[in-house]
Amino acid sequence: MTLKVVGLSLYAAPRADYLPGERVKVTVRFADGAAPASASFWLVGHAARGTRRVEVFRKPRPPDVLKKERDEAQADARQCQEDKARLLAEREGPVGLMGTAWMERAGSLASMPLRWQLKHHPANALGWDEVRSYSYTRTGEAQPESVAVRLSLSNPGAKPWTLAGAALVDSAGDEVELAWWQEAPIPAKGAGAVVVGIEGERVQLGCPCTLKLWEAGGPRTVTIGNVTFPVSHQAGP
Repeated sequence: MTLKVVGLSLYAAPRADYLPGERVKVTVRFADGAAPASASFWLVGHAARGTRRVEVFRKPRPPDVLKKERDEAQADARQCQEDKARLLAEREGPVGLMGTAWMERAGSLASMPLRWQLKHHPANALGWDEVRSYSYTRTGEAQPESVAVRLSLSNPGAKPWTLAGAALVDSAGDEVELAWWQEAPIPAKGAGAVVVGIEGERVQLGCPCTLKLWEAGGPRTVTIGNVTFPVSHQAGP
């Protein structure tokens, strides 16, 4: 990693052999004597995602103000954990096929096969046998509330493949992180399935989109182009 300071900017140029998951800690110290006196950043290599520019703004504040903000942030984090535990305990809705039937009481669930329209990236570490997209739209709404993609993947490699993250990039270049689920790692020379999607928010993506999947702590990625989602016939006012 090569670092260069020019004025108020810090330029970082990674090595050509910088590996996914490799971490470099960079600490910047300020010369004005105000608090905070320094700021630390972790630069982490990623096989599928990258950020060319990061802007950081520092507003000097007295130490007692920083301590108060830290205590408030810790209290907020504890409250979030308590709220999460309460919501999980209160969730009593049906799951599986009954859950699907329950969802359709207030909207429309649509699906479509995608296999033949998809674009394969030459660097993909895995292949696919079947890909299907889904959308759920509440009655009277024009935009889906949730979208998802189910993929049946094949692993030609010599090591198992475990999904660690997923993102969807629309035709305008906007990227959104996806929730994901995988029952078990895809074995070497074997097959398995994963599901990725966005839940509980209005989805306004300009598709066709590009779907990116990456593994845990490794360089093997899957990039799939021309992903689209079905439109519910019940959508709209």
